[in-house]
Amino acid sequence: MTVEKIEDGIVVSLSYVLTVDGQEIDSADANDPLVYLHGADNIIPGLEAALLGKKVGDKLSVTLAPEDAYGQYDEDEVEVIAREEMPIAESLERGMPVEVEDEDGFTYIAFVSEITEEHVVLDFNPPLAGKTLTFSNIEVLDMREAEEDELDHGHPHTDEYADEDEE
Repeated sequence: MTVEKIEDGIVVSLSYVLTVDGQEIDSADANDPLVYLHGADNIIPGLEAALLGKKVGDKLSVTLAPEDAYGQYDEDEVEVIAREEMPIAESLERGMPVEVEDEDGFTYIAFVSEITEEHVVLDFNPPLAGKTLTFSNIEVLDMREAEEDELDHGHPHTDEYADEDEE
């Protein structure tokens, strides 16, 4: 069955250039496209909404406010931890992602925002929280219906997810 337009349950390949404050921070091209499952929260909400109904060959650019991307920066999502409470403190560097487990066993990713002799500051905000994102040169390169197992897993089966699916 031929897919006419982007809608939920469609695997989409696209190219783009992402800039924040005029600086390019990410891109994908035809040789290494972004491949995602539409409607499965694989990409940020504003970009997914902008792509709904698009067809192969369509080109667009979109600027997204923080609430349509990674949300506003939340000062409450920053935690100061005594250095002696972090056994790995010596190996940490500013900007490094760290997996943290809470009392209930849930794991979260935080980023080291500051290290002093007394404490480590962990920021649980996504790195692009509070930022306006501009996706330019977006081009819909390809699309197809998702396979049943892709729908079940909530993502397309590409090399990026190969290890995850074997677990």
